[in-house]
Amino acid sequence: MVWMTVFHFCFDLQHAGYLKADFYNDVLWTAQRTAIVSLFLLCAGAACTMNPPWPRFWRRWAQIVGAALLVSAGSYLMFPSSFIYFGVLHGVAVMTLLTRLALRLNNAKLLVLGACIVALQQAAPWLHSQFNLAVFNTPALNWLGLISHKPMTEDHVPLLPWWGVMLWGAVLARTWGPYLAALRLPRQLSPLTWLGRHSLLYYLVHQPVMIGLIMAWGWLHGR
Repeated sequence: MVWMTVFHFCFDLQHAGYLKADFYNDVLWTAQRTAIVSLFLLCAGAACTMNPPWPRFWRRWAQIVGAALLVSAGSYLMFPSSFIYFGVLHGVAVMTLLTRLALRLNNAKLLVLGACIVALQQAAPWLHSQFNLAVFNTPALNWLGLISHKPMTEDHVPLLPWWGVMLWGAVLARTWGPYLAALRLPRQLSPLTWLGRHSLLYYLVHQPVMIGLIMAWGWLHGR
């Protein structure tokens, strides 16, 4: 969550003209984005193993869907030509439901399924060169991830390859969960646990707050 915040703050600075950076092509930023999303989905996959009762699951799922819709609306106001229609929260909503169903499989099968999902996405450009799969590049289907190029959107977290990462997170929790749960942050860092307990709320508010602060700074300094 801290890494994500720093990354998004740098993006906001770039968007406001305070920082020169290419977040779409420079490996310094694209690699960080991949790492942050990977950590996020590993944790989401691990959380799926808690397996709450279905009524509680649906309440939480509805919150995620509502938050995803808010992200779409907010991004449309800032980036009408590249708004977020299937970003990380949209992906988490779909993949959480799929992972809940997939948890009936044992760890070995989950690992293999995750690997197949990741490998299929890596093979997507070759498949497009061999077969007529252009329909998977359209907005109606590019959320599946079987695409030959990234769509024009500010955040895109399709099922391929990211559901594979979430499944690996579930295996990680099943295998190392008790050991990870026993770990404790140093007392100086204990306030960070709030971010984990309220990750959805924090995800929704951190960007508007940072953008507002940057806009206020610009207004105060005549920009």
